[in-house]
Amino acid sequence: MTRSNNNRRPVYLTAVGLLVLSLGAVFVVRSFGSESGADGFLGGGSCDDPTQISLSTTPELQPQLESAAKSLAGKKDDNAPCLQFTITGASASKVAQDVGSGSDNRPDLWVPDSSLWVARADDGESIPSIAVPSIATSPVVLVGRGENFATTQSWLGAFAGTQPALLDPLSQSAGALAVVAIQSERSKTSASNTDVASVLVPMAQRLGSMAKQYTEVSGPFSKAAAEGSKVIVPASEQSFVKYQEEHPEAELKAVVPKTGTLTLDYPVVVTAKSNTEAVTEAGKALAEEMFTDAGAQARDQAGFRDPQLSPLSGGLGVGEVTQLSKPTTQSVEKTLQQWATLSLSAHSLAVIDVSGSMGTKVENGKTRMQLTLEAAERGLTMFPDSAALGLWVFSTKIGPDSADYKELVPIGKLTSAQRSKMIGQLRPQTARVGGGTGLYDTAIAAVRAVRANYDSTAVNTVLLFTDGKNDDPGSPSLASTIKQLESLRDPARPVRIIALGMGPEADANELKLLAEATNGRSYVARNPTDLQAVFIDALQSR
Repeated sequence: MTRSNNNRRPVYLTAVGLLVLSLGAVFVVRSFGSESGADGFLGGGSCDDPTQISLSTTPELQPQLESAAKSLAGKKDDNAPCLQFTITGASASKVAQDVGSGSDNRPDLWVPDSSLWVARADDGESIPSIAVPSIATSPVVLVGRGENFATTQSWLGAFAGTQPALLDPLSQSAGALAVVAIQSERSKTSASNTDVASVLVPMAQRLGSMAKQYTEVSGPFSKAAAEGSKVIVPASEQSFVKYQEEHPEAELKAVVPKTGTLTLDYPVVVTAKSNTEAVTEAGKALAEEMFTDAGAQARDQAGFRDPQLSPLSGGLGVGEVTQLSKPTTQSVEKTLQQWATLSLSAHSLAVIDVSGSMGTKVENGKTRMQLTLEAAERGLTMFPDSAALGLWVFSTKIGPDSADYKELVPIGKLTSAQRSKMIGQLRPQTARVGGGTGLYDTAIAAVRAVRANYDSTAVNTVLLFTDGKNDDPGSPSLASTIKQLESLRDPARPVRIIALGMGPEADANELKLLAEATNGRSYVARNPTDLQAVFIDALQSR
């Protein structure tokens, strides 16, 4: 469903509001229970000795929690708890890191924007408990100009034809859930691993190469609103609604792909190490204030939905939404770990077999050599300009001093000139008639070359393409080659072989042993036309 920015609430900023915004935000409120005795008090004692509760929440929800705490403080009910809340704003990822690392900065209560962070706050002793599953919600939507949403059947489809600007998936919930949504919707689509990777790999590489990751929506929204922009931004519905109010001139709309979406759920989490029962009750008491009529109205006015995901009032937001199945903690961790790997810059040497057997015709009159070069050239488009790539070819006695390998393009940043050199050297390559496969010497030399030019900020790899097995009688044995590769292994400066075999003559076991000697991976496409898909899979697992 979609909504443009025709319906808006007026925005009012009071002097007090401006002061709170400028100071950034520690809010203290005391909730007074009965003054006549200890009945109903949390932690015991009178209200001269209130239970101290530190609470951290994501900044966008802080005003609503402050209002709820004020309301709780104003209650004169004899059974009202005696509490003093100190409320601060911090990103969910920051609090998860503090709690998970055992920092002294951990709060007693925590309201992250998404429950996906709770498992990440494991300090090795215990995972924080959830006192209230949700006090507000906001679905993740896609924000952009209307012309960019001709195809909204799925997240994958929407990303494929546009320029996604994700908030950092490793620190921002909306970005993380957008990446997870691509995997979650696969039960509703026919997307293959290759389909997903062909979108995720270049997206992660492009966003990962940015000098600074997006951590808030105003910058991406501004880019998305520019005339002719192809940028779309996965963001919370709440952030979209507030941006509309503050920027009525922005020609933006929000959509949810037809497959559905995932949701920010704002749980109340107990992170205290002691007095947990009292802290839990304090969290529940605060949540109850959020659920009152006044609390619900304030929540809606701020652009948040209720825990049941009911549409916002006044026709704001995107209306009714379909929810994707909530992913497991394990699947979220796997997806984000994969993103972390993909987003690292590449520092790689592509090493391509040009031995005689690569001239074998296999499909539609094309040779293995042609299919390999096509896969390599397409793969080149997946790397951003910040990546560094080089190119070698190998066959027996092809290089200087009868070496089994020859450098065509040194490793260098993928400037337009470097790309032109790579393509210019790739396209004229042909299989050498009578040339053998000097695999072992080449593997050792390639790893040494990447080590000599190591980049500590990138993933350093050798991308090895071959259709056969070593048949150079002058090369070391397989056992000797593995021993030499293992001797080059350095955990502090890893260089991994990613071996890609093609065709029935590729020796899967040999490639596996060579790759594993460097803690790398090997892949074999028995049908040479599958090489492109295998290459994409390899890039995902680097």
